Amino acid sequence: MANFRRFRPDDLNKLSKCNLDPLTETYELGFYLQYYAKWPSLFQVAEDQHGNIIGYIMGKLESSPDVYQFSEHYLPWHAHITAVTVAPEARRLGIGKLLTEQLEVAADANNTWFVDLFVRTTNFKAIAFYKSMGYSIFRVVKDYYGDHSSDPTRSSEDAYDMRKPMKRDVKKEHIREDGEKFEVDPSDVW
Repeated sequence: MANFRRFRPDDLNKLSKCNLDPLTETYELGFYLQYYAKWPSLFQVAEDQHGNIIGYIMGKLESSPDVYQFSEHYLPWHAHITAVTVAPEARRLGIGKLLTEQLEVAADANNTWFVDLFVRTTNFKAIAFYKSMGYSIFRVVKDYYGDHSSDPTRSSEDAYDMRKPMKRDVKKEHIREDGEKFEVDPSDVW
């Protein structure tokens, strides 16, 4: 069984099992430490009985700058999942679900409207996973990823912006049923 806890800086050297997945974004060390410093309750790891990191989730709390308050792309106070991944040998054990649920609890504790994330439109397993947890497609971000995970002849790949409403969004104002029909450019996403 896995042990769940907050990320610690000495975990940086233990993330490689998870980051070897081609669909997992890998960041510079400073990026991980920024999340640790700013949003420690939203950066959780799962470790096995030997202390190996077998999964993690990185998230943050944010909103669009006030100057964009009247823009159609304005994002109110919400939690964002930057990365969630589980090592191949630990998949299908519910670790990703537990990590995501922990982040959602923190999002509700911070009175957010929703949790959102970006996922490649070709990552069908992840899309099905998020849908099973109550996330829905809010919009398509064209050419969001600067590479393509399955076609080396293409230079970019679209992302789905998926959302799940939190307790604050009683009227479900920040989700939509037909998100696949709404396309935006990466510059519209803050």
